[in-house]
Amino acid sequence: MPPVLYLQRDQPAGVPPLELTGERTLPDVPEENYWFRRHLAVYEWIAERVWGRRVCDLACGEGYGSAVLARTAARVIGVDANPEAFEHARLKYTSERVTFERDMIERWTGDVDAVVFLQTIEHLQGPDAVLAHVRDVVGPGGVAFVSTPNLLTIAPAGAEKSANPWHVREYRAPEFRALCARHFGDVDLFGLFHARKLALHAAALRLGWDRVHGALRLTRPFYGWFTPAIAAGDFALRHERDADLDGALDFLAVLRP
Repeated sequence: MPPVLYLQRDQPAGVPPLELTGERTLPDVPEENYWFRRHLAVYEWIAERVWGRRVCDLACGEGYGSAVLARTAARVIGVDANPEAFEHARLKYTSERVTFERDMIERWTGDVDAVVFLQTIEHLQGPDAVLAHVRDVVGPGGVAFVSTPNLLTIAPAGAEKSANPWHVREYRAPEFRALCARHFGDVDLFGLFHARKLALHAAALRLGWDRVHGALRLTRPFYGWFTPAIAAGDFALRHERDADLDGALDFLAVLRP
């Protein structure tokens, strides 16, 4: 049986839809909404902290995050090496404050004082070289925002990596902190957690909801409603001093030289 093909729906005229491959998350794919909102929650949090800054959205993918950052930033440059993602982002999101460049993340330089680099470092063979480059790009007064999934919640218990074929290495919180601290003097670490209806859903799963919806044959109609209804507000970022990051979905490091 051939694999199911998921394409973005309802794209603007002249913008080719991207295919969901698992390498990057996409808006406008109902089945992908959980992962899209999980990423969007972090972009929206960062947008509230880059007011007036010149921002590079490094490895910007589809481009939706660059548009979110531009709500508050002075300008945003989205950078991605993938030709299809770059062209899609350029056509869909270019504006007075958002532009896109196709380049390698290890090579791009520009006049910015903030770098946003989300859910990509786990894809890299040489994360230290990239973080050193990010430090140089933001300069002494700049800030970088770097996120990655938590090994402990994305992989099976005891495993050193999830089954995601695009990931080279996944990190525990101390490992991620140590990586960031090798290149930045100031490391603030946050964890992303379920909130609101996702927290209630997690509690229901612990009480046996999986058995109930399966037995009642409600799985498809329930998740056909539930998954598209997930919003960015169903996730919350908590600082490491206020939460046990072992249970976080993702980590977000706020880094200053």
